[in-house]
Amino acid sequence: MMQSLASCSPPVGTPPGADAEMRDLLLAAIPALRAFAFSLTYDLDRSDDLVQDTLVRAWTKAESFRRGTNLTAWLFTILRNLFYSEQRKRKREVEDADGIHAGRLASLPEQEVRMEMAQFQDALNLLPHSQREALILVGAQSFTYEEAAEICGVAVGTIKSRVSRARVRLIETLGMHGTDDIGADGATRAALEDR
Repeated sequence: MMQSLASCSPPVGTPPGADAEMRDLLLAAIPALRAFAFSLTYDLDRSDDLVQDTLVRAWTKAESFRRGTNLTAWLFTILRNLFYSEQRKRKREVEDADGIHAGRLASLPEQEVRMEMAQFQDALNLLPHSQREALILVGAQSFTYEEAAEICGVAVGTIKSRVSRARVRLIETLGMHGTDDIGADGATRAALEDR
């Protein structure tokens, strides 16, 4: 009888609220966390470290998560806060001041799609951080405006405004005339329309 009771209890040192269900939910959220972390850092190693720190923090603070609410939004909030804390620390650091390392990492685009993606990333990087973050949460991560507002700690209207301004700036920066220009280039669209 004692053995069956012991097998039902969590392992020694397991934080309150951290159970098998929480573990499974955290594991399922890793792809979305990695994508969001990369959108903030543009560095695979840093984004993986950020995701790992987020998961550790979520696991150790599992009791503060209210079951039945949006776990992904809670995790994104943790990740975002960790990112900002890291940014504050990094402001005092100087990395690759002469650009030698960055110069060695540059590669020329091999295809038009790569060039377009690079142009898009450059345009995205020109957006103010708050607009880029809102656009990524709503546009790329498919969060609702309400969820994105909760993650960012701002009003829903603020998120809507940021997303709208970000879209307009991207269209202007990329030299587009509107959302109809998104997708295949003009020549490809013309070829497809002639069919």
